[in-house]
Amino acid sequence: MNSNSMLKGSIQTIILKLLAHQEKMYGYEISQKVKEITNGQIILKEGALYPALHKLEADGFLETYTEVFENRVRKYYSLTKEGKKETALKLSDAKDFIANLQLLLNLKIAD
Repeated sequence: MNSNSMLKGSIQTIILKLLAHQEKMYGYEISQKVKEITNGQIILKEGALYPALHKLEADGFLETYTEVFENRVRKYYSLTKEGKKETALKLSDAKDFIANLQLLLNLKIAD
């Protein structure tokens, strides 16, 4: 199992965190940023990224607008006020989960 197969439940949190850090991003930019930050260890594929973006938008956490760049239309995503609140909640939940996972992974089991 690689990190991509463990990623599924974290995609929305990653997207929200990136958008909290960088005010607006388009889909391909998000995927490239994840790849860059993780030195290619995590790849967000279109089949996972865009459904997550659309769900976040439908839930009212993202707003979008389009811009033409070099004769191509780019759809930019940014956080709504509710999206900022959701980001804080998801980050808190993720940190708690990681802390508990660390406890389990570091557990010394007696024979």
